[in-house]
Amino acid sequence: MAKKVPIIAIVGRTNVGKSSLFNAILQRREAIVANQPGTTRDSIMAKASYGERDFWLVDTAGIKDPEDDFEFTIQEQILQAADSADVIWVVIEANVAITEEDRKVAKLALKTKKPVFLVVNKADKAHRAKATDFQRLGVKTIVMTSATQQSGIEELLEKLSQVIPEANINEEDNRLRIALLGRPNVGKSQLFNTLSKKQQAIVADRAGTTRDINRSVVRFKSREIEILDTAGIRRSGKIGQGVERFSVIRSLSAIEQADICFVLMDVNEVGTQLDQKITGMVKEAGKGLVLVVSKWDSLDEKTPFSRDDIAARMRQEFAFVAWAPLVFTSSITGQNVAKLFDLALEIDERRNQKIKTTELNRWLQHVIHEHPPAGLKNRNPKLNYIVQEDDNPNPSFKVFGAHTKFLHWSYKRFMDRMLREKWDYDGTPVKFWFIEKH
Repeated sequence: MAKKVPIIAIVGRTNVGKSSLFNAILQRREAIVANQPGTTRDSIMAKASYGERDFWLVDTAGIKDPEDDFEFTIQEQILQAADSADVIWVVIEANVAITEEDRKVAKLALKTKKPVFLVVNKADKAHRAKATDFQRLGVKTIVMTSATQQSGIEELLEKLSQVIPEANINEEDNRLRIALLGRPNVGKSQLFNTLSKKQQAIVADRAGTTRDINRSVVRFKSREIEILDTAGIRRSGKIGQGVERFSVIRSLSAIEQADICFVLMDVNEVGTQLDQKITGMVKEAGKGLVLVVSKWDSLDEKTPFSRDDIAARMRQEFAFVAWAPLVFTSSITGQNVAKLFDLALEIDERRNQKIKTTELNRWLQHVIHEHPPAGLKNRNPKLNYIVQEDDNPNPSFKVFGAHTKFLHWSYKRFMDRMLREKWDYDGTPVKFWFIEKH
């Protein structure tokens, strides 16, 4: 069964505490988000959990580049965020009279017909008695919070759990879904057209439900493959008037729908911070990954850089996904384009491989013997046994033991490397969950 993680957009005027609320929820719920070496983390999005429900939390304020003086209107924020968000949180201040901007935000949010919460932040006990004052904004669900004091957060998440499902269950199929991601003008649409038209048969070709995701279903080696072509993710400082500011959120939605993601980069400009950010999003979501250097035919013959030079640079800048294949392509000449489908099928097969528990535990004992785990705060973790998660579409392993929270991050990286030496997981991240025996 395919699961789509809901997207929650936090919107509102500046200085109402959107980022504080964002951080408070992540700290409270121990969000599944990590500082990945080499990735740009500006805290605009993270996956969080409440009970059995995972969701993506998006702080719209964080999307703005601090070097960029140009500000978009509140109307654009709401309308564009609502295209991809499943729930909208409108944040206002409890200790400030309702402003005209607050009214506009609430009105536009309600027009989207999406579930809307009014989050009255910076509220203390004195303000709670005046909660009815905020009803005139027209939002039925009102929650009083204080992000700094962690009050109201539990109530907010409980109300959220009532409007988002545990998962959006789609009809089960054997279709492999591939998302094409990257900055604008790196050749995504060209590759999309080439992959769609040069295969054995086109099963379907239709526009997506959102403005920036086009879909094409083709058959390759008796397997249906759905290709998702997304709008380019733009660096905030480069966005012009009228351009989709929330393409990052939409691409996040495409990542959630996909099994494998192709991150495209122009050969003339590879390894930018935004390329690394997109790659980090894919890794964090647990999806298969291929780094695709596009427009190989456009490289200037006089350039001092060879293919090996670019590959070496890529390996250095994307060391945090050293397991991801690197492919040089040209949609014009067709170089390596057909190889991408073969590679995707191979990655999908690796992602779905099941390892016997007895083999895993022999491997774990070998790892511990090779390098006993060191801990922190004079606590030495003990790793007793390991099992593979059966119901997770991404390769995940539960490791049971004692004092596992003191396990050093470098040991987790060591285990990842040792697992890959034993079993082939090229092209996909793997996740270890460390669980106390009791």
